[in-house]
Order: sequence, then structure tokens, then C-alpha cells
Amino acid sequence: MSGRGRHGLLATALGALALLCAAASTMVGYAPLDVAAAAGDLLSGRDTLGALVLLELRVPRALLGLLVGFSLGIAGAAMQGLLRNPLAEPGIVGVSGAAALGAVLVFYFGAAGAFSLALPLGGIAGAAAAAGALLALARGNTGTTALILAGVAVNSLAGALTSLALNLSPSPYAALEIVFWLMGSLADRSLAHVGLVIAPMAAGWLLLLRAAPALDALTLGEDVAASLGFDLRRLRAGLIAGTALAVGSAVSVSGAVGFVGLVVPHLLRPLVGQKPGQLLLVSGLGGAVLTLVADTGLRLLPVRPELKLGVVTAILGAPFLLHLLLRTRNPNP
Repeated sequence: MSGRGRHGLLATALGALALLCAAASTMVGYAPLDVAAAAGDLLSGRDTLGALVLLELRVPRALLGLLVGFSLGIAGAAMQGLLRNPLAEPGIVGVSGAAALGAVLVFYFGAAGAFSLALPLGGIAGAAAAAGALLALARGNTGTTALILAGVAVNSLAGALTSLALNLSPSPYAALEIVFWLMGSLADRSLAHVGLVIAPMAAGWLLLLRAAPALDALTLGEDVAASLGFDLRRLRAGLIAGTALAVGSAVSVSGAVGFVGLVVPHLLRPLVGQKPGQLLLVSGLGGAVLTLVADTGLRLLPVRPELKLGVVTAILGAPFLLHLLLRTRNPNP
């Protein structure tokens, strides 16, 4: 089978698995729910409790698991391809930290209680501000290293301002609410959150997928990629904008969910022949699978209150990162 055929088969298998995981997610919750009966009531227009739980709680959570996981996975693969470094992840350009800061400021100034979408809108605004600063740099003759340093600076500033907001929080309850949100979760989200983020996420995915041929050429070096006709400044700008749209939107509704964009591309890279362009789509689908599996698994744990998704992914991802660091230092153990 050709490489393109294997890639299509892998993408199809991961897509089917992601849909199965989403279906399984709708069946898991605090209380038993006859999903088939609830779906029948929903389709028939009957306002039963089961239909309400399915529509307002279970379905949005499953959809956001798909969307957030896909965004983190594809952005992680894009950043690793751009930087040619398997340790890169979506937050390296500072967008996720800025998105978290935007949401924290909404909490801090009390706007979160004004209307339900204030929080994700604040996150998107923070991501847009960080992306604007980075895109201004990318339009010049700024190299990849300078963009990385700029992203580190944005992350550091966003982290410092987030800590300042916690330090100056008017009440311990507000500080606790901020901390819980920063841990990352898909619980208690609605279809309004899905509707808010799906368009910017899709735009970000398209920008990242369009960069696939350039990322393959970049494996030969920046000079070779430029000689093949690829505009590196446009490539960097497109990847930053795509990451900002996808990851910024994800963080705005889920909080910080780490390591998905680091772990998934590394696991799937051998299956696509180490080609960063072909890794984009399958990493997005793999990210959706991992996010849904983690989110469903934490609901099955006999722990109350429910563990936060970001905590679970960090517990799973931190040992993997240490293993990856050791392999990077010693490639022939």
C-alpha cells in the first residue's frame, strides 16, 4: 500500500475511533441515563429530564472533547514541524497562556456572571492579542528562534499577570474559582460554547492544514524550503494565526489542558513516515481520541468532586515528557 493510502487508512481509523469515543462520552455521567430513550424524546420534541440532560450536558461535553482535542493535537504537530523539535507544543508561542489570562481577567472583574459566554470571549480576546503581537513580528524578517523567544516572553508575562490577579483577588472564593478553571475541564459547558468556538477553530485548522507541503519541505532545512518556492515568513505567520485560532478557542472554553499536543504527535509520527505534513490531520484526530478517553475515564473514577481534565492529562503526560527527554539525550539506549 502506498504512503498516501496508509495515511488515509490511518486517518479513517482514527476518525471512526474518535466518533466512538464521543458516543461513549455521552453515556457516562454522575447518574444513569438511558441515552437511546433520551435521544428518542429529544427527536420527538418531548421535554423530558433525560432529553434535557443529553442535550444540555452530555452532547456539548462530547462535542467539546472532539473540538478541543483536535485543536490541541493538530497545533502540536504544526509547532513541532515548524520548529523541527519533538518537544515543542501548542503553548510555545504564548497563545494558550494569553487566552488563560483573558479568561482570568473576566473572572477578576466579575464579568463571568454577567452572561454565560463572557468567559470564552475573554479567552479568545487574550489569544487574539498575543497572536497580533506575534504576527507583527512574523511579518518582518524575524526568524523562528526570535518567534520562540517572543512566545516565551508572552507566556511569562501572561503567567505573571495571572498570578497577580490571583494575588489581588477580592475574595478567596473568586481566587478558588480562577484556580479551578485554570485546571482545565469540559464539565458544565453548553451548546452555546460549542457554537462560539467552532468557527474560529475550523479557520485555524484550515490554516494549519494548508501549511502541510511547506512543513514537509522544511524538514530539508529553511534554505532548501525557500529555494523550493515556499515563503517562510508567510508560513510562520499562517501557523501562528492557525494555532492562535485553534488553541486560543480551545483554552477559552476548557481552561488549560496540557500535554495533548506534545504526546499525540510523537506517538503517531512513526505511523506517517516521519512526515510533518501528513502528521497534522492524524494528530488532530488522535488528540480528539486522547482528550475524550481522558475525560470519560475521569468520570468513571470513584472520586468526588470530579477530577479536572487538565490535572489528568498532566499526570499522564509528565512521565511521557521525561521519557521523551531521556530518549532525546540518548537516542540509542
